[in-house]
Amino acid sequence: MKKILVVDDELVLRMLIVDSLEDLGYPITEAENGHQALKLINENHYDIIILDYMMPGMTGIELLDQLDPTRMKKTSIVMLTAKTQEKDQDQAKGAGVDVFMKKPFSPLALYDLIEELLHG
Repeated sequence: MKKILVVDDELVLRMLIVDSLEDLGYPITEAENGHQALKLINENHYDIIILDYMMPGMTGIELLDQLDPTRMKKTSIVMLTAKTQEKDQDQAKGAGVDVFMKKPFSPLALYDLIEELLHG
């Protein structure tokens, strides 16, 4: 079964993402910060990680830099962020981000994106 991890420090945003994706029928795990996410990722495989860029303590980029690239080959990374400058997007892509989605985002667009990533 495909698994999704949602990493965001904002509870309301995590709830919105989870509510938007529940109809997919896949297990969704939540992490409220990068340290919690790192522990979960090291203990489990996720097919998709939906990751906030700016979080206190550890940014999404810093989290990605700590992951073993060989374990992440079959994981799609979707980064959600209000940071829209090209340099931020380039940094995210360099860290392994597959899709860069700007906040605010459409829950329907996120649902469609996740469907496409899971089913090609």
